Amino acid sequence: MSVVDAHIHQWDPLTTPRGFSGLAKLFKYVPVPIDLAARLAPKRDREFVGDPTPFVRPYLPADYRTDAGDVPVEAIVHIEVEWTGKGVLGPVEETRWVASLPFGVDTPALGAIIGAGDPAAPGFADLLDAHRSASPLFRGIRTRVEHHPDPDVRAHDKAPGSLTSAAFLEGFGALAERGLSFEAWVYSHQLPEVTALASRYPDATIVLNHLATPAGIFGPVGKHTGQNPGQRRDLFLRWRDDLTALATHPNVVAKVSGLMMPILGHPVPPRGEPTPVPVLLDRVSPMLHHALDVFGPDRLLWGSNFPVDKPITSIGNAAEVVATALTDHGADAKALEQVFRTTAQRVYAVDDF
Repeated sequence: MSVVDAHIHQWDPLTTPRGFSGLAKLFKYVPVPIDLAARLAPKRDREFVGDPTPFVRPYLPADYRTDAGDVPVEAIVHIEVEWTGKGVLGPVEETRWVASLPFGVDTPALGAIIGAGDPAAPGFADLLDAHRSASPLFRGIRTRVEHHPDPDVRAHDKAPGSLTSAAFLEGFGALAERGLSFEAWVYSHQLPEVTALASRYPDATIVLNHLATPAGIFGPVGKHTGQNPGQRRDLFLRWRDDLTALATHPNVVAKVSGLMMPILGHPVPPRGEPTPVPVLLDRVSPMLHHALDVFGPDRLLWGSNFPVDKPITSIGNAAEVVATALTDHGADAKALEQVFRTTAQRVYAVDDF
């Protein structure tokens, strides 16, 4: 069957303004071995990226096509990533840049674009309209609101509660009025905030990214997260219960994506040697089984999260892990088609192909 990859990133940190452009330019112009630099980087950054190699090079349609290999991806959804353009309308330049890339030229088609924006910021409604003017494929926004109580786990927000602040909730109405979606990338303890947002705006489509990224669920990260099996079990149980509560809101769909991010506690294998599928299956199957139970296949959609997940796995292995785990839990061919294609087509209004 054909596949929609509902979560990938495209970037060129050497020619466009990214949060990691300085790092990329350093490696281009200064002959520093990347592995040495990685060892000198802050621990929170090492644990988040696993291997900085993908972040210091452009990642463009041809690179994705190569990584997709035999996975029959026909269309992709681009998700914003650390664009640092200046001004209130600066994020629009990423939407315009992505729309200009050579998708569909011996590569999968560009099915949709998710841009950056903050509902709490002034001029948010004008930003949304500018995104829409920049490309007819613009479908919604993602806001950097991830926060973690462990100060040594990399996060964007220094304080909790962004999703439920008065300014955010007031601005969010502009998104809902325009029928645009919201990508919620949060750490797992923030799930109740997403649930509160879904309750406040029941007509807005909210897409939970990466099943809420329970940092440390597979191994120790940060200062005191996932340090032993007991902590990891408690983390899973809280994640399970909070995900169940979120799934009661029919306006929420969930991406089975990003489950190979290093910040989950995956050991990072040698570069170019993806973690074997049976090992990944053993780790992520309980999460995938529960997600299928509470959301059902018509509210789940698959994304590779490439190239962020590349230090741990390949796109082919990631797809195989998800398909196998869901099949083992009773998903039939129709259910897999929903997860790998039709849910994304519906949520993002991706044209048939």
